[in-house]
Amino acid sequence: MLMRSHSGKFRFMLVVALSLLLFSSVHSQQRQTAAAYRAITIATEPKAVVWVDGIRFGRADEAGRLEITTVSPGAHTIRVRADGFKEKNQPLTAAQRGEVKIALVETDDAAELAFQEAERLTSEDRQKAAEAYRRAIKARPNYPEANLALARVLLDSGDTEGAMRALVVARRIRPGYAEASAVEGRIHKESGEESKAMAAYKRAISEGKGFQPEAYAGLGILYKEKAEGSGGSGDFANETLYFDESAKNLRMALKQLSGAPDTIVIYQLLGLIYERQNKHTDAIATYEEFLRIFPDSAEATAVRSFIVQLKKDMAAKN
Repeated sequence: MLMRSHSGKFRFMLVVALSLLLFSSVHSQQRQTAAAYRAITIATEPKAVVWVDGIRFGRADEAGRLEITTVSPGAHTIRVRADGFKEKNQPLTAAQRGEVKIALVETDDAAELAFQEAERLTSEDRQKAAEAYRRAIKARPNYPEANLALARVLLDSGDTEGAMRALVVARRIRPGYAEASAVEGRIHKESGEESKAMAAYKRAISEGKGFQPEAYAGLGILYKEKAEGSGGSGDFANETLYFDESAKNLRMALKQLSGAPDTIVIYQLLGLIYERQNKHTDAIATYEEFLRIFPDSAEATAVRSFIVQLKKDMAAKN
């Protein structure tokens, strides 16, 4: 009995030690990721919208400044758009940090102004936004961005057929349009065509040469739903497989989004998947990474409570 007791105690201590080692390794990796980020401050026109590599990071304040603290290593492309000004793309070198000035030039281009009007209207009146996008397309027939934006607003209005027609035009103007393929994946998903949605998302990633966070996020959500379906029918092997695929794709989306506002939902979704898999260490690391990037977000209090509960659950099991 004494030998069995000591053996059990040894196994328990070994499990604890391995858990702590894994937890430390995950946290070390997350700290290294956070340390790799650099901060820049865009100095441009007031209320201008700023994208990095096509990912929206926010809007400049009244002074025309927007701080971005999670720029990943390497070179990037910054895009800036402000009402009444010509949109501008500007390279960001791997060494740049601190203030980045982006001067915009006023425009009277009818297509550009109609597009800007449509962008303003998307959160207010989708029908009027669609009309403005169509005016932009009429003023500039070869305008793939406007066709893609029209597809998005039509999809959000429930018009999947109209959205697909707009995408066909966008892709005809710009073959290999990765973002268009990602939106096509959303259209197929809304229509209940799962296999077509997956194919479109994978094509988007291929067209983007591996960079397409919207498509990775879409795949992550699809695999999550497949996992839940498998679990509900008692197919636990596929439930595990699909949850693993979901987590892999969501983690890739997070990496590519590089701390953009869209990651707020994805972090919580990924943490939930790890919880469903009883991977408490991974869930805690994910939530803590979220808090490092978004410490003052509206969701921060809830995420802190998730961590507390998970740690209690781990302690109870030990």
